Amino acid sequence: MPKDSFRELVEIMQTLRGESGCPWDRKQTHKSLRQYLLEETYEVLECIDQNDMEALRQELGDLLLQVVFHGQIASENQDFDIDGIIRAISEKLIARHRNVFGEKVIETAEEQVHNW
Repeated sequence: MPKDSFRELVEIMQTLRGESGCPWDRKQTHKSLRQYLLEETYEVLECIDQNDMEALRQELGDLLLQVVFHGQIASENQDFDIDGIIRAISEKLIARHRNVFGEKVIETAEEQVHNW
């Protein structure tokens, strides 16, 4: 059975940050990664503006790496972990889409923006 690609990414990051991992990766903090998070976000936006789907796929991967990297650092600091990040966004999406996951009636995109 093929390995879950997201879990594989998380395991790669754990290895990179582990005892025999990469010195650069092990040295990083939330603060030191801040510039890369911003840079990757701008690169994603540029791909969208250029309608370059192959580059967008690559840059979204780089952006996802930033989330996984921050999640790993937080896990090591016992603040939260990647599963906590996923649970938090899942709960938020469900709460903000009561028209889909609850009984609220919303018929237009504008109503949804107001509900958000």
